[in-house]
Amino acid sequence: MQLGAFSLSLSVKDLEASKVFYEKLGFEVFGGDQEKHYLIMKNGDTLIGLFQGMFEQNILTFNPGWDANAQALEDFDDVRAIQKALKTKGLKLVQEADESTEGPASIVLADPDGNTILIDQHV
Repeated sequence: MQLGAFSLSLSVKDLEASKVFYEKLGFEVFGGDQEKHYLIMKNGDTLIGLFQGMFEQNILTFNPGWDANAQALEDFDDVRAIQKALKTKGLKLVQEADESTEGPASIVLADPDGNTILIDQHV
């Protein structure tokens, strides 16, 4: 099962302060929109998302169909196939994708410690 590009989505209190902090660690703005209260930052192949006021806790995020540069992959595991595989393994999903659709969709699950995992397909 290929989950796609990985990033950590951080819930931040002050987007500008977090941006400045991560820039000092060598990250550069890669995407997002500060006026919409989120930025995607990159350092090499490492991605973090900074989100102000969008969710309560940090989230491990995987993007099937994308590489680390947010470029579409020709061959990838669709989020619906990942969903079926996870359910077959006995994992319970917090949010499921509609299996009758194609294209962008997402699923959400939590690890045993309550950490949220988002599998978010954009293509």
